[in-house]
Amino acid sequence: MGSRMVVFGVGNNRFEPDRSITRAEFAAIVVRALGLDTGMGSSSFTDVSASAWYYGYIQTAVGYGIVNGYGDGTFGPNDLITREQAMTMLARAMKITGLTPKLSDSQLISALSGYTDSSDISDYAKASVTACVDTGVVLGKPNNTIAAKDYITRAEVTVIIERLLQKSGLI
Repeated sequence: MGSRMVVFGVGNNRFEPDRSITRAEFAAIVVRALGLDTGMGSSSFTDVSASAWYYGYIQTAVGYGIVNGYGDGTFGPNDLITREQAMTMLARAMKITGLTPKLSDSQLISALSGYTDSSDISDYAKASVTACVDTGVVLGKPNNTIAAKDYITRAEVTVIIERLLQKSGLI
């Protein structure tokens, strides 16, 4: 993903695979992975400054329906992103790539019952989490868990973005 200019290091020739990632960083990675031009769309989030490095990425992610804010007019660009938030954005990105789950909507929700912590997944994210798992873009964590509320790491993001592109036939 580094050679494809999708994921970058954090400076000083360091990748820091176990470091958590912010919502802005994740949105930028998804936009770069899909090869979308930045600045396509608009952003009316009160906490996303036009001078911020991620502004064009957020604009594009909004324009393509990949991101929504928190509902209060904010995006939380510097907030660490949880696994369920990332999977919600990924499921929206899958629609752009044409990758669709094999299960029907009703089957998708029941498919989560095999994970010991499926009740921890927020209602808004259940269909997205299951779509990501069903397509194989995201795998559960050890001990048959989803860990929906855990922050996602740079290493995990790199792997799931690569899987998204592979399963979508883009690489």
